[in-house]
Amino acid sequence: MAQKKYFMVLDTETANGLDDPLVYDIGFAIVDKKGQVYFEKSYVIYDTFVLMKDLMQTAYYSEKIPQYEKDLKDGKRKLVTLSTAQSIIAYNLKKFNVSAVIAHNMRFDYNALNTTLRYLTKSQKRYFLPYNTTIWCSLAMARTTIGKQKTYQLWCKENGYVTRNNQPRLTAEILYRYITDNNDFIESHTGLEDVLIEKEIFAHCIRQHKKMQRTYWKETA
Repeated sequence: MAQKKYFMVLDTETANGLDDPLVYDIGFAIVDKKGQVYFEKSYVIYDTFVLMKDLMQTAYYSEKIPQYEKDLKDGKRKLVTLSTAQSIIAYNLKKFNVSAVIAHNMRFDYNALNTTLRYLTKSQKRYFLPYNTTIWCSLAMARTTIGKQKTYQLWCKENGYVTRNNQPRLTAEILYRYITDNNDFIESHTGLEDVLIEKEIFAHCIRQHKKMQRTYWKETA
């Protein structure tokens, strides 16, 4: 019997704009290719959320700060340093022998984690994920599977989910609306909650059994 493969789906929330984003929320889940969750965690990053309170006001979803504070008080989320979050993620990658780390628009999350680590360590440490970690992007996966399907393209046009170039939009929120047939779904834009919809997008892409691009680099597998 083939050994079960595990994947880590990861999501970040950031402050400080899009050019130099600094992470204040990391959520992740260990899942299999069907999307079943084996382990999940939600971390608020002390270095940014607490020590950079002025900067936190620049967060795109800064109105959620009171909710984070309540969640921390209630124990729903845990406050840790970025270094601690990095160590815990590395530990779980090894513990579950994770095949790939996945994010929706991985380019952004990967760069945000590295930017934050470099800023906090004055570039003494430069890469958040362990060396040789396989990195996939569920946006690239969806673009080359779901996004090519006539039914999805038609559904996007019917609902106005198209770009200026009349191409179907592929945000996590819109994709999740489509695969769950729930057009009222609103994305939380908090780390772990977004992970739990993005792992469904990942699983849906895998179920297509189609050749797809899995990274944000131009390659297929």
